[in-house]
Amino acid sequence: MVESRKGVIFVYMQSLSVVIVCKNEAAIIGQTLQSLQGLSDDIIVYDNGSTDDTMEIARSFPVRVYEGAWEGFGQTKNTAIGLAKYDWILSLDADEAIDDELKNTLLASSFTDDSMVYEINFKNFFGDKWLKHGEWGNDKHIRLFNRKKVSWNKVPVHEVLVFPDGISVGKLKGSILHYTATDPEKYKSKLFKYAELNAKKYFEQGKKAGPLKKYAAAFFSLMQNYIFRAGFLDGKAGYQCAKMSAGYTFLKYSKLSELNSTDHRNKKQATPE
Repeated sequence: MVESRKGVIFVYMQSLSVVIVCKNEAAIIGQTLQSLQGLSDDIIVYDNGSTDDTMEIARSFPVRVYEGAWEGFGQTKNTAIGLAKYDWILSLDADEAIDDELKNTLLASSFTDDSMVYEINFKNFFGDKWLKHGEWGNDKHIRLFNRKKVSWNKVPVHEVLVFPDGISVGKLKGSILHYTATDPEKYKSKLFKYAELNAKKYFEQGKKAGPLKKYAAAFFSLMQNYIFRAGFLDGKAGYQCAKMSAGYTFLKYSKLSELNSTDHRNKKQATPE
């Protein structure tokens, strides 16, 4: 919070906890933690088995570092949130820094109504380029909430926050700077992992994917993000982003089709003639 007394401005840390779940993010975790300095006296890094220097870098900052097992995206975040000192939670990924405008907004705000959650604008970067169009343009997510009322669902991938009735959504000035693809090859590998997890989730939900679904869905993804959402205005980076999203979509439905086929064969073999 910011307070002025007799012309002197005093800046106090905010009574909220910042919670970061990570694994092998040595290349970016320092930048994220640096952006948070002066915001809160309770920054938690919850590591899930890093084999690089992630934890060493984190421990060089005034943060609390924990190690814990991976329980899927939603449940792992809930476990980490349970370690927080405060009920108000700013939930970030290791590759998400905050800009000065957002930090100042958070410091100047008073969070007293636990029936509120707060949406924050995202600036998504592909390498050093801020993508203003396509899939990553005009992006925003709810990342500030009170854990007494709100938690993550327990799905293994693409987790979302679960709200009770009566929750209102506010907006905060400033942005989260999302450096998700500083290494395109690493990002592609991450996308393929997500595709497999999402295919498994769809399969468990009883969804089907015919032989043409993967082609149609991938083509639509490319057209939607590169043409209809004007990803082409971001140049080469916009095309690369749209292409990788289409590849993710193709792999997701390919894996789902494989799971459907395997399940069908197993059921057929188990049925007596």
